Amino acid sequence: MNSSHSILNSLADFSSNEDKLPPVEQWNPEFCGEIDILIKANGDWLHNGSPISRKRLSIFFSRVLIKQDDQYFLITPVEKLAIQVEWQPFVIVDFEIYRESGQDCYLMLDNCNNKIRLNHPQQLQFSLFDRQSLPIINVRRNLYASFSRSCYYHLIEQATMVKHQQQEKLQISSAGIDFCLGTVEI
Repeated sequence: MNSSHSILNSLADFSSNEDKLPPVEQWNPEFCGEIDILIKANGDWLHNGSPISRKRLSIFFSRVLIKQDDQYFLITPVEKLAIQVEWQPFVIVDFEIYRESGQDCYLMLDNCNNKIRLNHPQQLQFSLFDRQSLPIINVRRNLYASFSRSCYYHLIEQATMVKHQQQEKLQISSAGIDFCLGTVEI
């Protein structure tokens, strides 16, 4: 059975509208096994150890990605296939700041063309990777994005230092909510 071909056939209805996400929460197919897809920590998608060179294909797969417990799956109405993810499935590659209701608001763009408005208090969290606590942002459901190094440095340039007890916090404000990007011991 060619699993990638079957997934593509099952999702043909959703391929014409890139903004519309398939209703994966409503699907409950049987587990069909594992497909050799790995999402690297830098956001690269590999199939059988080789990069998926067609960006549209990785974006297409990202739209049917779910996480249950600590396992990631590609899901359709008729099948559910496990894949591997090194750290987070998405990577923030750029952002813009816009004004809304007199407040700065951050709009993040990830490597799979998801646009994420930073506007919920728990949206930015920290996750341990390679022995470092690094910020991640909730993209949708329980799927998160890390930051590319250059994007994170650019975001830090926007931050202000705020003294809090015996630490200084790097902080940005989006939609009237303060988000901590990290702390510095004083």
